[in-house]
Amino acid sequence: MFVDKAKVYVKGGDGGDGLVAFRREKYVPEGGPAGGDGGRGGDVIFRVDEGLRTLVDFRYQKHFKAQRGEKGRNKTQHGASAEHMIVRVPPGTVVVDDDTHEVIADLTRQGQQVVIAKGGRGGRGNTRFVTINNPAPEIAERGEEGVERWVVLELKVMADIGLVGFPSVGKSTILSVVSGARPKIGAYHFTTITPNLGVVDVGDGRSFVMADLPGLIEGAHQGVGLGHEFLRHVERTRAIIHVIDMSASEGRDPFDDWLKINEEMKLYNVKLEDRPQFIAANKMDVPEAAEHLAVFKQKLAETGKQYEIFPISAVTKDGVQELLYKVADLLETIPEMPLIEDLADVEERKVYRLEKKVDNEFTISRDNEAYVVEGEGIERLFKRTNFSTHEGQLRFARILRKMGIDQALREKGATDGTIVRICDFEFEFVEHE
Repeated sequence: MFVDKAKVYVKGGDGGDGLVAFRREKYVPEGGPAGGDGGRGGDVIFRVDEGLRTLVDFRYQKHFKAQRGEKGRNKTQHGASAEHMIVRVPPGTVVVDDDTHEVIADLTRQGQQVVIAKGGRGGRGNTRFVTINNPAPEIAERGEEGVERWVVLELKVMADIGLVGFPSVGKSTILSVVSGARPKIGAYHFTTITPNLGVVDVGDGRSFVMADLPGLIEGAHQGVGLGHEFLRHVERTRAIIHVIDMSASEGRDPFDDWLKINEEMKLYNVKLEDRPQFIAANKMDVPEAAEHLAVFKQKLAETGKQYEIFPISAVTKDGVQELLYKVADLLETIPEMPLIEDLADVEERKVYRLEKKVDNEFTISRDNEAYVVEGEGIERLFKRTNFSTHEGQLRFARILRKMGIDQALREKGATDGTIVRICDFEFEFVEHE
């Protein structure tokens, strides 16, 4: 089963909670705080594995959650960080954020990897909060939550040569006679509905990978027919063999076919217009084909464009070997992998800025009688605060005052006893004398 698109949920592991603990040893009076930090949660990492060819595994497993870090330990021992979760993907996988539609990563090389969901940091133990005024704090932080998101995986077949053309022009037959691939061949449209790959042995020690791509029809750039399912794979090919039914067995004009296919590729992505292209005039074993080829060459000359035309017959194999030699010669002169997206190397890009500085800005709004405080910094502080201890509650209130939230609430009209909501919890606003 060939699957070239999947949507999955990923979540980095939560950080372990910090510990409140004190040294209690014989002959060591007032031993002081000894609570360690929690361990970091594991990251979800996508790594390229050349042994995979499709995204079929993601049809059966759609959720990937890394383990959380261990809690802090006594005697100032840190909790162990969780191991990262490695998710194997085939080469040619593009990872897109489902919410923002931003391309997160473009994974093409064996072993290439990228962090898709980073694990949360571990909470600090009470040894981290020692001050001159408070030498024995009973404060510890909860672990930070790991990043969670839905991502869409799109597989773009990576082949040196892509066979393109209208349905039933002979693309699958060509692939079957030049390689060991055995694509489905039938006398009806859209026999090929998924890409087929084959390794072509030119015969002089050279070889390359050829892809038989699903047939294209007019309007494909808008998703008509197989549309985008076809065109996304064309982007990965280094060169194109445009297969034309020169016998006009379907009743279409061969030159009109050639114009329409090129226009669809151009409308989908203008850069495909500059992709090296050979024209394979197929079905030359049919008597009418020679006449059609002469007309085709004349019309092509009138456009001023220059393309090499190879009269071939996939059935009799006439002209096929000459085409393969020319293709192999071309591949030796062009870059190994032109990426249409023009993405920089993923290892040199900041793919996902998870360690960004926390924004301490906040907003205050009214919800009936309650004042709702919202902001990235305050919500993150709230999630990491351990409210089970009195000192933890006092620290939270102290930070709110330093951020100016108390004063802002007063200016909005909050008085003693007013309900204040942060995240899903409500508190009473208390005026301190």
